[in-house]
Amino acid sequence: MNLRVLNLGGGNVDTGTPMGSMVFTVMAALAQMELEIKRERVNDSNTKRRTAGLDLGGRRPIFSDSQIANARRLIKQGQPASHVARDLGMSRATLYRRIANLDAQQLIATLPRE
Repeated sequence: MNLRVLNLGGGNVDTGTPMGSMVFTVMAALAQMELEIKRERVNDSNTKRRTAGLDLGGRRPIFSDSQIANARRLIKQGQPASHVARDLGMSRATLYRRIANLDAQQLIATLPRE
């Protein structure tokens, strides 16, 4: 099976020929080298961020039901929901959704079991 690249920087590459095969092999080796350099940079960056105690990204922290209940209490006491949400590190819409989920869970818990 041969690969034929018709437009590669002004030249054609046909892996069916010795020259085309060599060019393809060199390009693959360069791509592999760039991938390894990028991986090395990412690993170095993560190591430095871990050492400095900085955030590595990823999923946001999960908030407990008591934290959401405290946020609901603050909103009922007159605190703006946007400020409470910002202090928790979430959007106002997410806070309202979490409060609604907590209310639904508490309602289900109070229903009599059959």
